[in-house]
Amino acid sequence: MKAKYYQYLLKFKRPSGTSRGVLYEKETFILEISRGDQKGIGECSLFRGLSFDDREDYEEKLQWLCDNINENPAFIKEELEEFPSIWFGFEQAMMNLKYGDNLYFPSPFTKGDHSIKINGLIWMGNAGYMEDQIQEKLALGFRCIKLKIGVNWAEEYAVIQHLREKFPKEALELRVDANGAFSKEEAKVVLQQLSDLDIHSIEQPIKAGEWSDMAELCAGTPTPIALDEELIGIIDPEERANLLDIIQPQYIILKPTLVGGFSGSDEWIKLAEERNIGWWITSALESNVGLNAIAQYTFTKKNKMPQGLGTGGLFTNNFDSNLLLVNDNLFFKK
Repeated sequence: MKAKYYQYLLKFKRPSGTSRGVLYEKETFILEISRGDQKGIGECSLFRGLSFDDREDYEEKLQWLCDNINENPAFIKEELEEFPSIWFGFEQAMMNLKYGDNLYFPSPFTKGDHSIKINGLIWMGNAGYMEDQIQEKLALGFRCIKLKIGVNWAEEYAVIQHLREKFPKEALELRVDANGAFSKEEAKVVLQQLSDLDIHSIEQPIKAGEWSDMAELCAGTPTPIALDEELIGIIDPEERANLLDIIQPQYIILKPTLVGGFSGSDEWIKLAEERNIGWWITSALESNVGLNAIAQYTFTKKNKMPQGLGTGGLFTNNFDSNLLLVNDNLFFKK
């Protein structure tokens, strides 16, 4: 086998706001593995400022993978333990090498017979911008919406309150993602306010790493809490189990790019299900290469909740895609 990679800069159609700032472009790396006339493609989607493997030697490690592509996969995985997005790109490329075309996990989904229900994502901004996005998602047929919050909570709360007045929980499921924006005391107030509005869940109300504070919030919360950033960088299986045992969240959010790919996600899912903790899968601003692989994997997990998958529509220069959105259902077009 031979391997090579190249950098690709994804350009946002419109700057996208998060609690960490405004995003204008997204750096990613495309990995190609070839064997004779066969080629497999994967995406190593580095997420600056969030990825555990956002390090100066990232490309050096990518080149190491290309130079050692014929080593035992177990050895490669061990070497890439601290580079989950590179390992994920390797997993994708090897699956694609095996199945060809745009296939990673052949299933009724990739035959076009079934779809994946997803939530609509609302980016941070002023009230008018957020409401415009919400109206667009509702017009498209979404019945589960996730809002990024944590920049101006008073304004964001007013938007959510107005939305709930128009759509009861039976008609519209609402999720929010705080990206660790609140202090513990602020979070207690926010959790009650969200409960009053019948919000499904909140992702990462306080910053990651404060296990005892997060455990306290999860133990008494009126609104279910989902761990997101909390999972990033937790590599050892025993430490993963320990985290779930201590915090006891209601849900965990799995971003394959950030938690060690398909195999890392499988490990988290197994631990969560053993503890009756809910979970769903979310993309993390991958290009259509990574998004396609994540969608195919997600279908195989048979989780009936709306998943947090993107549609590839955020960027002006994305790759061609087999994914097609119909209302709030993601299809694979053959």
